[in-house]
Amino acid sequence: MSQPVVKPGIAAGRLAPDRYRENFSDLHAPLDRHEALVEADRCYFCFDAPCMNACPTEIDIPLFIREISTGNPLGAAETIFEQNILGGMCARVCPTEELCEEACVREAAEGKPVRIGLLQRYATDAAMDANAQFFTRAPRTGRRIAVVGAGPAGLACAHGLAVHGHDVTIFDGRPKAGGLNEYGIASYKSPDGFAQAEIDYVTAIGGIAIELGQMLGRDFTLSDLEARFDAVFLGIGLSGVNALRAEGEEASGVEDAVDFIAELRQANDLSLLPIGQRVVVIGGGMTAIDAAIQAKLLGAEEVTICYRRGKGEMNASDWEQDLATSRGVVIRHWLAPLRVLTEDGRVSGIELEYTQLVDGRLQGMGHTTSIPADQIFKAIGQTLEPRHAEGLTLIGGRIEIDAEGRTSRPGIWAGGDCVATGDDLTVTAVAQGRDAAQSIHLALAARSAPARAQAGERIHG
Repeated sequence: MSQPVVKPGIAAGRLAPDRYRENFSDLHAPLDRHEALVEADRCYFCFDAPCMNACPTEIDIPLFIREISTGNPLGAAETIFEQNILGGMCARVCPTEELCEEACVREAAEGKPVRIGLLQRYATDAAMDANAQFFTRAPRTGRRIAVVGAGPAGLACAHGLAVHGHDVTIFDGRPKAGGLNEYGIASYKSPDGFAQAEIDYVTAIGGIAIELGQMLGRDFTLSDLEARFDAVFLGIGLSGVNALRAEGEEASGVEDAVDFIAELRQANDLSLLPIGQRVVVIGGGMTAIDAAIQAKLLGAEEVTICYRRGKGEMNASDWEQDLATSRGVVIRHWLAPLRVLTEDGRVSGIELEYTQLVDGRLQGMGHTTSIPADQIFKAIGQTLEPRHAEGLTLIGGRIEIDAEGRTSRPGIWAGGDCVATGDDLTVTAVAQGRDAAQSIHLALAARSAPARAQAGERIHG
């Protein structure tokens, strides 16, 4: 195996050329037909299906696994897509170890659950490879809906509305559609352009137009959309980045982890992407894990994640934390950033304070430690920008919605990371977009019913 190229500071080309593709290859190799049949045969097809209850999109998991076991992967894909039109990406990025697989009876009995995520990928890949479409668009209704954000929530909502015959226009500020699936997922989880392939598959139903480079609050307002469309769905995610609140965080070498991941996702040649020799990531969620692992895979010699609380409080799953440590990432807990250390205006390290819980509240302990670094990534959460939520009620800095995704502003629905009930999971965003589409459809139908009733009275009266 080629040895890393030692370069001080932040530099590109830390690895021999052959290492990049190897390092960023598919994290989980897909199952072949024989492996899928063997794995499907492990399922007990439980009547009460605890795995199904643990799935935010409520996919009938026993049914689709049974369909795989009988040699019908396309039937399995249809079962999946009926509940989760982005089932292919969810099979790749969902924390199944904390959702369906954790609830699996075999996990409780043997500590080895049925590999539901890989089986879901096997079925959905088969359908996408064959371009098998399972939905027929209803006749056009003449209704027009605006969807803001081409991420998982927006795409799921758009597809659901298109199935009902409505015309949908998706607006997104980025150069590509996909949201976090395109810009925010670790490259080794979704290689080879899968996010764009899935968008093509989802929009093949027709009736969905995507306008890129169009940002809410910059190019149009909610009032503009209300005047032009019959309903609006917001799947805008969270674009603001929380500050470290540490002295010197504006120094050269301090970067947002989300920007780093997005840049890596769009890079055509990873050998040209600069990375520090010693990297510190501040945060405890999936963004922190993804940034840290990918820094290591780009050739950083030392990568440390620092989190202000304990291991059990990290938003990243135990499995993801273990993945990071298996790649050589060091995770240190109970440390909060105090000051970015610099030399000649550039990062040279970070000073952190030890923390502890006192009566349930996090407090500094008064003594510190320093970690040498030439690059620091902030991964401490994102926020909703106020200009994206004009006239909407917020809870905890996110949009308040009811059980159907309706906001406080009539005619506007929302879902995904931007809402108060979002949990930063792709599968939850899909479920909220799907359910909002149904709510919008019913609301439009109810709005049309009085007009049809009055027309009938005039004809028959």
